[in-house]
Amino acid sequence: MSGTLYGIGLGPGDPELMTLKAHRLISGADVIAYPVLERGESFARFIAAGVIPEGSEEIAITIPMSVERAPAQAAYDAGASQIATALDAGKNVAVLCEGDPFFYGSFMYLFSRLSDRYECQVVPGVTSVTACAAAAHTPLTARNEVLTIIPGPLDAAEMLDRIKGAQAVAIMKVGRHLNKITQVLSDLGLLEHATYVERASLENQRVIPLADLTDPAPYFSMILVCKGSDPWL
Repeated sequence: MSGTLYGIGLGPGDPELMTLKAHRLISGADVIAYPVLERGESFARFIAAGVIPEGSEEIAITIPMSVERAPAQAAYDAGASQIATALDAGKNVAVLCEGDPFFYGSFMYLFSRLSDRYECQVVPGVTSVTACAAAAHTPLTARNEVLTIIPGPLDAAEMLDRIKGAQAVAIMKVGRHLNKITQVLSDLGLLEHATYVERASLENQRVIPLADLTDPAPYFSMILVCKGSDPWL
């Protein structure tokens, strides 16, 4: 009998934000799998390190640092093959995923390759969006407001159009796209309404007005924009 595949959301970084279910499944899994950035460490494993049983079998899926899709797709193919071997042996595999598995989560790529052949359970996690809002003390939406979530790599013209028509905005994956995003918000007259959040929930978390930011932004950063129609005030 095949094992079960678990896609486990770990939350934004603070291990205490893992759910009880995530803690239980990780601590009882036969195999732990997680993504590792090329020439880097696994943030997902870092979050769950205190829960992973000593001596557990681990599958590290190395993701190439490339804007091209093919190298990453090949890495997920290889990772899925390793996980399938473990599942075929009757082992339960817990795949660790920062944030939530189905919200820009890496697990979705493994799910698409394996869920038609194996039993799969997805465990949701606290998203970076809600973690950043909590860190910034900024309610995301109220009543009938609509939240628009925008990935930082989006083209500047499309980003401008989407923000222009939005009520509340969360811009993810800021990193090297900081200057472009800042310029778009400045062109829309929204710079003063933008809050920058870096490494939400971690010890080195930082929350400042975007207009005050003078240094580069890491990948794990976000910009929240409230246009001023705050019904909770």
